[in-house]
Amino acid sequence: MEHLSQAIFLLLNAGPHASPRTVDVARLLAEDVIWLVPLGLVLGWLRGSTAAREALLSATAAGLTGLLLNQIIGLAWYHPRPFEAGIGRTLIQHVQDSSFPSDHLTLIWAVATNLALHQQTRLAGWSLALLGLPVAWARIYLGVHFPADMLGASVVGLFSAGLMRRLDARFAEPLARRLQPLYRMVCASLIRRGWARE
Repeated sequence: MEHLSQAIFLLLNAGPHASPRTVDVARLLAEDVIWLVPLGLVLGWLRGSTAAREALLSATAAGLTGLLLNQIIGLAWYHPRPFEAGIGRTLIQHVQDSSFPSDHLTLIWAVATNLALHQQTRLAGWSLALLGLPVAWARIYLGVHFPADMLGASVVGLFSAGLMRRLDARFAEPLARRLQPLYRMVCASLIRRGWARE
């Protein structure tokens, strides 16, 4: 598995003659697209129905659960990044921490899968899941992850999404009911202006 992952990495990693434009696009995908996740969750809350807000809370919990699981996995089994192993080329700065599983893809796919498991947010979930594919490519292309890191992220993301979906009735629905009054108070001016739904 390790050898296969390294072989695929070397096929996807940026070569010495990589186009600067391709590298720029990869950097955008690898470093900035992740911010669409919290932005989308906040906008979805402001403009969504009560049922959609419950789904957004469930998806948020799925993403955080996935990141927590990644930390536990990284503490239990350290896997070096490609630049630590002296493999390929690295074109962005990254701290030396365990590469397995990818935090970026875990967050994206945990949130995306959980949203896709809710009827109200299914389309947004599938759209975000598709967006995860170029992010995965970019982080391999730029030399900070192996393909196996992405495979691990997909497993953790799917598990976290399914777990939180099963806990919706115990967690997301009661929490959404409790947050609604606070939300209406904090965002009263936005609601009055019609920029946010009550």
